[in-house]
Amino acid sequence: MNIVRKALLERRVTVGSWLQIGHPASAELLDRVGFDWLAIDCEHGIIDLETAAAMMRAMNRAIPLVRVTENSAISIRRALDAGAGGVIIPMVNTPEEARRAVEAAKYAPTGNRGFGYCRANAYGYDFDNYLERANDEIAVIVQIEHTQAAQNIKQILRVEGIDGILVGPYDLTGSMGIPGQLKNPKVKAILDRILEACLEAGKSAGIHDVRPTRDSVSHLIEEGFTFLAIGVDMVFMQTAAQNIIEFAREIGNDGMDKRQ
Repeated sequence: MNIVRKALLERRVTVGSWLQIGHPASAELLDRVGFDWLAIDCEHGIIDLETAAAMMRAMNRAIPLVRVTENSAISIRRALDAGAGGVIIPMVNTPEEARRAVEAAKYAPTGNRGFGYCRANAYGYDFDNYLERANDEIAVIVQIEHTQAAQNIKQILRVEGIDGILVGPYDLTGSMGIPGQLKNPKVKAILDRILEACLEAGKSAGIHDVRPTRDSVSHLIEEGFTFLAIGVDMVFMQTAAQNIIEFAREIGNDGMDKRQ
């Protein structure tokens, strides 16, 4: 059973992270840390499908998700064929777009996902078994990244097969004309509207906390977010390196002062 999709349907908290460094070592390292899921970002950055597949092979514990390049049948099909346990669909603003995403991710009769031998079904070895369980196991998460999506949130959540939503806070604030102003009261009002709609529909609400702290994660869970994207591989690297170089230089300067 895909534990992430099960948690989405039950509105239980899962903690994942974002992979933008296009190398299996990044996926392998964060997989060992203990995240529930890891999302390979094929929308931004330079990760192609072949690299994404290699990154998925490096994961033994976390459920591999892929943020696809766009909401198209081919992008979604290829990510799932490569072995993704779910797809994150960027910039879904209408129920029609949400419906299109579900149809691309599900086999008939639910959807129109194409059939073929692929990594997901062990190149045909597990073909029949995969077909039987794929529709029940594949997670479909749509991103709410625009004011239009926030306005249509109730209708989007009514689309059968949408397991949850993921707020893209930076794109959302950009569409409001206040890019990056995450603490603006207007942003909070929209997030409250999204959370209320998810609660009413019984669907999981997710959000990406790019530079998380203990307080920020605690606040998001208290607000009602359960699908938590915490940090980014390159941000983890940058933050750790900055902290280390700062204290190393401070210690070095103190040592120089003492020797003088």
